[in-house]
Amino acid sequence: MSALGDSWGEDFLDKLNKHYSWPAVYIFKFIVPKEKDGELKGLFPQHELTKKESSQGKYSSFTVQMMMPSGEAVVEVYRKVSGIEGLIAL
Repeated sequence: MSALGDSWGEDFLDKLNKHYSWPAVYIFKFIVPKEKDGELKGLFPQHELTKKESSQGKYSSFTVQMMMPSGEAVVEVYRKVSGIEGLIAL
């Protein structure tokens, strides 16, 4: 089961659909422990991720812009990455 509950997805989807006209470019931002960099990159093989390391090098922040067809697709990306231990989605 996903770390994100069903009610989270429904609430977030409502907000997405109020603020975006689909399809639209959506910017995802994630922070992961450095040892999880490859795991996150592996979920976006077709996209360019911008990476910035924390000052002490323990964490990496990633930004990826993606053309998304719908709010449902955005929620699905968040559900997919939620399986990465230690991930913070902004």
